[in-house]
Amino acid sequence: MTGQPSVRKRMHPAFFVPTLYFAEGLPYNVVNFLLANMYKNMGVSNTAIAFHTSLLVLAWTVKPLWSPVVEMFRIKREWVLAMEFGMAVLLGCVALAVPLPSFMPVTLAFMWIVAFFSATQDIAADGLYISVMNSREQSTWVGVQGFFWLLAKTVMTGSMVMLSGYLHRSGMSWAHSWLIVMLVCGAIMLLLGLWHTKFLPVDVRSVDRPTSFHQAVRTFKESFVSFFRKEQVIRIVAFIILYKISQGLIDRIGPLFLLDPRSVGGLGLDNVFKGSIDGLWGTAAMLGGTLLAGFFCARYSLNRWTLLLLCAALNVPGAVYVYMSHAMPTGVGEIYFLVMLDKFGMGFGEVGLMLYLMQQVAPGPFRTAHYAFGTGLMNLGYTVGGLPSGWVQEHVGYVTFFILVMICAIPSFVATWLAPFPVRYDKETGEQIIDPPPDRTG
Repeated sequence: MTGQPSVRKRMHPAFFVPTLYFAEGLPYNVVNFLLANMYKNMGVSNTAIAFHTSLLVLAWTVKPLWSPVVEMFRIKREWVLAMEFGMAVLLGCVALAVPLPSFMPVTLAFMWIVAFFSATQDIAADGLYISVMNSREQSTWVGVQGFFWLLAKTVMTGSMVMLSGYLHRSGMSWAHSWLIVMLVCGAIMLLLGLWHTKFLPVDVRSVDRPTSFHQAVRTFKESFVSFFRKEQVIRIVAFIILYKISQGLIDRIGPLFLLDPRSVGGLGLDNVFKGSIDGLWGTAAMLGGTLLAGFFCARYSLNRWTLLLLCAALNVPGAVYVYMSHAMPTGVGEIYFLVMLDKFGMGFGEVGLMLYLMQQVAPGPFRTAHYAFGTGLMNLGYTVGGLPSGWVQEHVGYVTFFILVMICAIPSFVATWLAPFPVRYDKETGEQIIDPPPDRTG
């Protein structure tokens, strides 16, 4: 009876899966989206906002480098709890640093630590989910994972942004409005950590985990080398990096365009309006696009033509922002529709890359590691797109910037068309087709 977690003795997944993935989504969306909104309200330039918030994504890009360490030391439950309580304290420190004259370097220093803690929490939480649940439970609850991660995004980019707006409307300075918001975020993370001390199941260490640092390094090296020995790997890597490069540009500048005053080419929305449209309704539209794309791919399977259609959907946001920067809509209904169309296309298109990583990149002897390498390359492309975006926008203006985004989408379409499909699947069963080894007799 040793060596395997007892599913019967642990809590029902409803007690920990929703909160576990809400806790995953909270810091990621604070670092990647909420922070940019705070800096914009505090008067930071678009160049600095886009550069620094894009750079923070590197924590998730390089997390495969220390995932063997997470596997080797302690059980995953302890990693999750340590990261959650640590991030609660760090978000409190961010809150206290907001009113300081030198708020940006201080808050960025804390956010860098939050980013690495969050990436480590991702590794441990996903590993715990796999280790304490059987295959049927994993399939049953995978949709709940995504829903509560997106719910965290809704709360962070919607409710928290709206809260900052209401506080500012009541007469508070932006510094004190965001101090309260960051304290609330830290308090939520603290409550999640306390909940998990009671309800998060205890996992066991994997029997095939690295037992020494030397073994961990050797395993990582083997998986890394085998990844770059994949058939047509150059085209695979090019596709992964280029697929979301225009999204990196849109995600950094789109929210700033919504907030900037009309005198400089933005739409001039306040935080309450922006939080409602971009955070609440926008995230709902993204979820709808993701679900529809899942049904679409299940019906028609992932192939060159469906992947090309998904790539087109991912670049709908660029066209939406080109239109908005030219037309400068003022009607509430029209702005809601356009932003929801932007998010729907993004949600629909993102499924293409995730499925490609699962079906074409991950299969093989190092499935988990290769999937992690793929997501790291994906984040690299996203980061490369975001880093210069603020500088470019401030030099050419919003109209020209969004046209450039559409031009940057051309390599995405080329890489998508050239993306190889070395792994084949049976159209009826969906199972991978394994070619028999060549007959060397005779």
